[in-house]
Amino acid sequence: MNLILDPKASGLSKVFKEYQREALNFIWKNEGKGLTSRMVYSYVNDRLDGGKSISRASIINFLNAMVDDGVLDFVEETGKGGYHRVYSAKLDEAGFKRGLAESVVSSLMKDFPEETRKVIQEYVK
Repeated sequence: MNLILDPKASGLSKVFKEYQREALNFIWKNEGKGLTSRMVYSYVNDRLDGGKSISRASIINFLNAMVDDGVLDFVEETGKGGYHRVYSAKLDEAGFKRGLAESVVSSLMKDFPEETRKVIQEYVK
């Protein structure tokens, strides 16, 4: 995963913008159901704070990035206007969080192995 970590933020806000969190949460809540980008777009824009809105292109780009990162999966279906992707979770929320933690720890171990081990040992106590 190629995410930017903000250690000051809480929860999934550490790595996602508000609209991205809403999109993933919607897909995770609808586990087993496929969702189109239009469905995700409508849901996210209904949920954004302060009357903000996000473009459908931003939603599509985010969903496709999550497919590339192995978080989401898709099937192509035909419909009005041609083919469209129907997205579903490849990783559930717990699986995503575990993958994120593994990615962060792995990166820290690569660059700061001694210091990372010491900090982990302090948390395990």
